[in-house]
Amino acid sequence: MPHYTPPLRDMKFVLHELTQVVDRLNKLPRHADVDVATIDAVLEEAGKFAAEVLAPLNQQGDQQGCTLDKTTHEVKTPAGFKEAYAQYVAGGWPALSADPACGGQGLPVVLNQCLDEMLNAANQAWTMYPGLSKGAYAALHAHGTQEQQALYLPKLTSGQWTGTMCLTEPHCGTDLGLLRTKAEPQADGSYKLSGQKIFISAGEHDLAENIVHLVLARLPDAPHGSKGISLFVVPKFVPKADGSLGARNAIYCTGLEHKMGIHGNATAQISLDGATGWLVGQPNKGLPAMFVMMNAARLGVGNQSLGLTEVAYQNAVAYAKERLQMRALSGPKAPDKPADPIIVHPDVRKMLLTARAYAEGGRALGVHIASLLDVSLASDDADERKAAEDEVALLTPIAKAFFTDNGWIATSHCLQVFGGHGYIRESGMEQFVRDARINMIYEGTNTIQSLDLLGRKVLGDNGAKLKKFGKKIQAFIEDEGVDEAMQEFVNPLADLGDKVTKLTTELGMKAMGNADEVGAAAVDYLRVLGHLTFAYFWARMAKIALEKQGSGDPFYKAKLATARFYFAKLLPETAGLIRSARAGLQPLMAMDEALF
Repeated sequence: MPHYTPPLRDMKFVLHELTQVVDRLNKLPRHADVDVATIDAVLEEAGKFAAEVLAPLNQQGDQQGCTLDKTTHEVKTPAGFKEAYAQYVAGGWPALSADPACGGQGLPVVLNQCLDEMLNAANQAWTMYPGLSKGAYAALHAHGTQEQQALYLPKLTSGQWTGTMCLTEPHCGTDLGLLRTKAEPQADGSYKLSGQKIFISAGEHDLAENIVHLVLARLPDAPHGSKGISLFVVPKFVPKADGSLGARNAIYCTGLEHKMGIHGNATAQISLDGATGWLVGQPNKGLPAMFVMMNAARLGVGNQSLGLTEVAYQNAVAYAKERLQMRALSGPKAPDKPADPIIVHPDVRKMLLTARAYAEGGRALGVHIASLLDVSLASDDADERKAAEDEVALLTPIAKAFFTDNGWIATSHCLQVFGGHGYIRESGMEQFVRDARINMIYEGTNTIQSLDLLGRKVLGDNGAKLKKFGKKIQAFIEDEGVDEAMQEFVNPLADLGDKVTKLTTELGMKAMGNADEVGAAAVDYLRVLGHLTFAYFWARMAKIALEKQGSGDPFYKAKLATARFYFAKLLPETAGLIRSARAGLQPLMAMDEALF
């Protein structure tokens, strides 16, 4: 069975040394009393829950999967999932960063970031059940009526109820303008919804007493396309005014998808047969309201792959230190044994360090984004809130797509370290690979994220958001450029920053002539920008490690070695990506469709 040890030392490094999160939080009135001791205590307890409760359920949950009773439309989750959820609720974890007015603890979002990484590393399939509730909470908190908020938010905050997002239909994935689910207005102000939804994660289960579905549908007079979509709250059980459960609603699970991975999560086919729902936000303005949930989900999916990268790395390292195979080419490294442990072989180290660099770089960026969310939610300064929101908007598609691409690379590498043993079920490695693959697909495929980044977040505002973020990088380069010890990190960072500026300008000019040029370059572009972002955080982490390597703490020695590996072996990927992006549309479209 795979093991998982929460990476608390690295989390504390990122929070307290790299981000200096307490100083930043204390400037926000809402978090003026947050201190290091509180943060560390929460991390310790979260780590125990992840490692001791969730991790032991991961492999058996994958093997058992979920089962649907088609006569009752009820889903049974794998053994132990329901009990683990009860412990999660009893521990107050759903309420960690929720609004105290709704029964939440009001702690910073950045703590939820660390909690969720650990939960995903321990058991992604289980973590998706409460994870979607956070998005439903956020959407209703931002766009729900006072009555809706009073009714639903305390239950979602406590974990007594869970949430879902119902977007996809059999004929309609990313292109939501094609959806057909209908909502008919009723005399009492409610609506009757009819239609089919598919791929609904956690769409039916036995963990909580009620499920709050947020459903996209069309009103009778709605305009065609995405401008005619409205958002509705459709509970499994219609709640009474006091919050107790009323009648069973006409929204049912009619089937479970047979998936490649995340078997422990119920991916449901949902039928709405005149189900009662209530409008959330304005008519025909459902997408802006749903984007609150979608953006939260995109960051959450990035976190899923970050967790898988970490746990796969941990298990691959342990195996590489024990597995004996061949001798090092330069001579025996363990002469007292019949062969050397495979960790002495250069390519095994490359695979391990790739996973480690992507995990630690992702952790740094994930905490940074979460700290920006805290500012956007809690600052009294409108300009400061707007700046934080803009940076989160820029970084969200990177967190979703770059993290999940890296998670696929890292889990595949870690399986490879196990050799044939990685390919069989007992090691647990093949599950990490299977689970990681979905993260590149859902909540907007990584191509969609790339189009969003280049087309909307960069070119859409003439590079304003990117320039603001670039100024942070440039300030760091100017501050550290005079330090000889930092040249190996600052120089490649500065070089890539210049190349990104030139590439962005070039792509913008091409797009003015043919918008399809954005589609041709977007995936390469996102990966280049992902590396620029990681290089910035790795350079900052290297600076701290250089300053503290004399302390004798091996943590800083390892951090510095990983930083050097990243710059030497991973960052150079950008050269090929830039060439590919510049190659443009013509090589992709030259061949006639009939020749495919």
